[in-house]
Amino acid sequence: MPREQGRKVVASNRKAHHDYAISDTYEAGMVLTGTEVKSLRLGRASLVDAFGHEKDGEIYLHGMHIPEYTQGTWTNHEPRRVRKLLLHREEIHKMLGKLRDDGVTLVPLSVYFHNGYAKVELGVAKGKKSYDKRQDLASRDAQKEMNKALGRRAKGMS
Repeated sequence: MPREQGRKVVASNRKAHHDYAISDTYEAGMVLTGTEVKSLRLGRASLVDAFGHEKDGEIYLHGMHIPEYTQGTWTNHEPRRVRKLLLHREEIHKMLGKLRDDGVTLVPLSVYFHNGYAKVELGVAKGKKSYDKRQDLASRDAQKEMNKALGRRAKGMS
């Protein structure tokens, strides 16, 4: 059977870009059981309330919900268990150096399959204030208006 190629997104945390200012991103593998992989391949996962945490020099993912596999038996997994992330030692040290700052956290941005392997994209994030969120929305709306005006101008409508 040929190996999967490319990238297939299973779940993404769209609210993370709204709630946090993402400074760096990392790709990490996950230690999963068989039924977790089968459930992910069906496209079932949720990153709401998930976060990364350091313990004993390793990075773990807390709060990620992978529902139980429907055809699973007594060997099925626990949906919200803590999952170990697979990173290079240098990446862990860089990440931990950035996480030492106040208000900085590790947020999962997406879960996907890359060439058949389950991966998670992590972002080193700092929480936004409500006025930062409003400012981002205003600048996005202004950019849309500019693009719309440029599009009309290019078509000779205005």
